[in-house]
Amino acid sequence: MNRQNYSKYDFILKNINRHVKLNRSEIDFFCSILEFKTYKKKELILMPNKIADYEIFINSGCVKCYTIDNKGVEHISLFAIEGWWTGDLYSYISDKPATFFIETIEDSEIITISKQQKEILYKKVLKFERFFRTLYQNSLASHIRRINQNISFSAEEKYLNFKKNNPAIEKRVSQKNLASYLGVTPEFLSLLKKRLSNKS
Repeated sequence: MNRQNYSKYDFILKNINRHVKLNRSEIDFFCSILEFKTYKKKELILMPNKIADYEIFINSGCVKCYTIDNKGVEHISLFAIEGWWTGDLYSYISDKPATFFIETIEDSEIITISKQQKEILYKKVLKFERFFRTLYQNSLASHIRRINQNISFSAEEKYLNFKKNNPAIEKRVSQKNLASYLGVTPEFLSLLKKRLSNKS
């Protein structure tokens, strides 16, 4: 790959460089197997019944991962912004149809790596096994924390925790989306925010 084409991969390379150091030939090979895609706001990147055979890196923008219950209610499980990895991990690992929608909240750029190409990457650049193992461990820890919070935190505690740990995301998502993530109605969240504002 020509060096001049590396600029659009700067962010993902910096993300990886935090965990493993790549030499020039490894960077060349890694960039050669990536796909760069752009999406407009409210476009679907993934939908249920499609197999998620790729990993997703958010190069810019913001996306949400969600399911829809049999009453048509949307349940958001996570948001992802630039610098984050996301996807339907169960579908990716099992080769079974996805259960999540992944939809852009803003105009977004993503970088994907297919499962087939990643297996080749593991054989050619062994240190990527360490990188993705670290990624999955962090993802599992985050998932466990979220489950625990959903079980044990009040709505107010969940909101305050989200506000503290994700200030950049709170400013970029609608109240409806944030309410869905917290498991409350938009009206309840509005009253909660008003009550907290009056306390301060």
